[in-house]
Amino acid sequence: MGIKRGSTLAAVAAVVALTATACGGGAGGDAGSAKPAGAAAQAAGAGADSGYGSDYGSGAGAGSGYGSAGDAGAGSGPAGQLAVAETDKAGPVITDSAGLTLYRFDKDTAEPPKSNCDGDCAKAWPPVPAGAGAASGIDPKLLGEVARSDGTKQLTVAGWPAYRYAKDTKAGDVNGQGVGGTWFALAPDGKKAAKPAAGGGGAPAPAAPEPKPEGAQPAQAGLSVATNPKLGEHVVDGNGMTVYRFKPDSAWPMVSKCTGDCLAKWPVVAPVDKANVKGITLKNFSVLDRPDGRKQQSIDCWPVYTFAGDKKPGDANGQGVGGQWYAVSPEGKLITAS
Repeated sequence: MGIKRGSTLAAVAAVVALTATACGGGAGGDAGSAKPAGAAAQAAGAGADSGYGSDYGSGAGAGSGYGSAGDAGAGSGPAGQLAVAETDKAGPVITDSAGLTLYRFDKDTAEPPKSNCDGDCAKAWPPVPAGAGAASGIDPKLLGEVARSDGTKQLTVAGWPAYRYAKDTKAGDVNGQGVGGTWFALAPDGKKAAKPAAGGGGAPAPAAPEPKPEGAQPAQAGLSVATNPKLGEHVVDGNGMTVYRFKPDSAWPMVSKCTGDCLAKWPVVAPVDKANVKGITLKNFSVLDRPDGRKQQSIDCWPVYTFAGDKKPGDANGQGVGGQWYAVSPEGKLITAS
């Protein structure tokens, strides 16, 4: 406990190292694997470094920005798999796979969905392209799309067109909150994000309730175990989406080697309270602090992810991709072919 090995990793620019000290004893790569219950794992053609959101370059906030060069920030590339982040300024907000906050505009409409942000407005508030996936904490049924005036498709959340803000330059920024009294971060239910007032004063009160699309069900955070004929028992998130490990990662020191564009294709699993874990080992169930400001759940010290190519519960399209990505057993081991 308390041992730090950061000096041994200083030359590895694209490696994420653990700042906590709870995990130890493991090496990277192939350590910890289990066989699937049925047929051999699928082999896919895509490599680990190719993925969604290539416009972001190598990290959050990179890519094509709008405004002056000094203000370059959020780009217009795909959002990858959405996530929920807790912020001091706005409470829980929706982010893209790079950790950049998504916003809604009061002058738009949700029923029917329509964007009223074009031209210079869209340079300051780049529309988020349609096609994003939902991670734990976001109801997939709330996600949709709307056709913009230029013919492109824009992501909607509960009917509201979604945007990034050009002055958000890194994960966790919420610089667009309240701009002009018309721009607000998106809460996980598609409403305006607002930090609840402490003791009845100070922070803005939440917006008035807005109707959810008919049939929408709340998403549930957590990790549990599912079974299918090919993988046997494997870990899934609160939406039933398959959870994966990356073979080049390591458990001691706890390191994620999935950065930049990789994260757009393989979003990290956000921290999960142990009370919401069912059927999975709690040994070394710890959290990785990433240098991009995000926190990532680990199982037995191994960082875990979901796959943007999985579109519905039960999908396991990431299994075997590039010979490096595999589903995770309840013990935290890789589920690999024999």
